Amino acid sequence: MPHDTHGYSAQEWAVRCELAALYRLVAHFRMTDMIDTHITARVPGPEHHFLINRYGVLFHEMCASDLVKIDSAGRVVEADADAHPERYRVNAAGFTIHSAVHMARPDLACVIHTHTSAGSAVSAQRQGLLPISQHALKFYGHLAYHDYEGIALDLGERERLIADLGSHNAMILRNHGLLVGGSSIPAAFQDIYFLERACEIQVRALAGNADLSFPPEAVRRLTAQQFQRDESDNIVSLQWQAALRLIEGNGSDYRT
Repeated sequence: MPHDTHGYSAQEWAVRCELAALYRLVAHFRMTDMIDTHITARVPGPEHHFLINRYGVLFHEMCASDLVKIDSAGRVVEADADAHPERYRVNAAGFTIHSAVHMARPDLACVIHTHTSAGSAVSAQRQGLLPISQHALKFYGHLAYHDYEGIALDLGERERLIADLGSHNAMILRNHGLLVGGSSIPAAFQDIYFLERACEIQVRALAGNADLSFPPEAVRRLTAQQFQRDESDNIVSLQWQAALRLIEGNGSDYRT
């Protein structure tokens, strides 16, 4: 049964529904930090508009109509924003990191930033992500690092962050958390899922206080290549469809 699109184009509404689902999946896998951290997605079209969460809405209750359309500076561009400012409250400072990535990397349709215990713990470890699990090896040679500069309020930090990210799609923000971008919302979900799990494995392995086993360099590079194989897009799609079943029927419909 088709849902009310609240006057948005069919293309934008489809992105809104996928992004709302992603917010709920991030909540399902306990990657949230109350109302802080953000997930953003590019709105189709030439305007450089993006969708972000309405500030104050918990991730597990996010709906397509809760998402707020903003420009590259974080300014609300919804048609009735002046008449209903309470409906379009956003944390503009929270978009600083996202705007940098979106504007410099048009190939990335979705950007996810998390502050989980495991991700933040690994971000505080000098050695960064260790190549000790299959999950971690997905990112071997494909993971960037950015040094902590304080709460991301300084727009000048954007240039340094982008320089550090380079051509990678995943980054550890030292002493802060994790950041991933994806060519699609499902692709971004897969990367944050694997990166978070890699960090959880590392924290537990180090807590065991035993000698760690490191695969040979050739095996590390082979595994990273295997994750990039031709059928990876189909695997991303299969994982996304399976993940959606985890949130179907839980509370309100995210497609509203």
